Amino acid sequence: MTKPNTSLDTNKINVLRDKIDHIDEQIQQLINERASIAKEVAIAKKDFENHPIFYRPEREAQVLKTVMERNEAMNGAMPSEKMARLFREIMSVCLELEAPQKIAFLGPVGTFTHAAALKHFGKATTTVPLATITEVFREVEAGSAMYGVVPVENSSEGVVNHTLDAFLGSNLHIIGEVELPIHHNFLVDKHTKVEAISKIYAHQQTLAQCRQWLDTHYAGVERVAMSSNGEAAKRIKNEWHSAAIAGDVAAAEYDLHKLHENIEDNPNNTTRFLVIGREDIAPSGQDKTSIIVSSPDRAGALIDILEPLKKHGVSMTSIETRPERPNKWAYVFFIDMLGHIDDENIKNALNDIRPLVKDLRILGSYPKAVI
Repeated sequence: MTKPNTSLDTNKINVLRDKIDHIDEQIQQLINERASIAKEVAIAKKDFENHPIFYRPEREAQVLKTVMERNEAMNGAMPSEKMARLFREIMSVCLELEAPQKIAFLGPVGTFTHAAALKHFGKATTTVPLATITEVFREVEAGSAMYGVVPVENSSEGVVNHTLDAFLGSNLHIIGEVELPIHHNFLVDKHTKVEAISKIYAHQQTLAQCRQWLDTHYAGVERVAMSSNGEAAKRIKNEWHSAAIAGDVAAAEYDLHKLHENIEDNPNNTTRFLVIGREDIAPSGQDKTSIIVSSPDRAGALIDILEPLKKHGVSMTSIETRPERPNKWAYVFFIDMLGHIDDENIKNALNDIRPLVKDLRILGSYPKAVI
């Protein structure tokens, strides 16, 4: 019996590698051409605008959607979302060539908010961790940061009240959103003695989201709540008997080993983040609008607010209630809906709502999360 030839065909491999090298050269040339045009765009904006805005969320959302649609149409070998992420990084570098972007986020480094900022703006941007959501708002209001990224709701744990409350005293706008699947990793350092782990550090919400897994695998180990998962990851660098639960960004930032991956009890756990800024955003074609409504304290007030949305065919995606400080027993409603403020149905609905309420403020119209 003749044995099959299992030896590597080095000639074929070399031919394929030569093809890759040729394609790489073409890609590099085209990326440089794109970067050159980005610089020309920056010059044109500076010449014709007193206060040019370089980051256009609606434009970037349109580009990413087109990339994914084009990839589907050509039956691309690379998954469409990964292709879009690749373009996201190219766009990030080009934007930095136009005008460096400083992005404030709820820190510290290695948190999921950090990951959301990098996902939305790309890794070429400069990210600045801040200790509180209030500080993020303050930095953007003062112009010390161009934009900010803050968490607003989690599919398992609910709304982030601090973010909603920050809007009550701020004139900032929502200019974008990020949806981030939350995957938790069980992390150890290179000096950790895995068999002797006696403490597990993580944010309180993370410990709750991994409770079943921890009960099964580390039932007798002390769980220590930290201010963030980033702090948890940083903490174990100096302890040989501890582990941390955190995401991929924290693992990379602190050079930690993933002993176990995706240990969350709910694999569909997702957190939504808001991108805040100072300008209004033009329509992208697939947008959301967020408003705050302060209503009189009377029976049926909420029904009266919602009726115009139904009448004009506006799809509401969420509604949250918060106390209207400093007024006692008064409340405001945060409402998200599909569409842009320039859409006729939303205009008409809001015009019908205004006479019924004490105050209505548009937080922003912005592109829906693309990737």
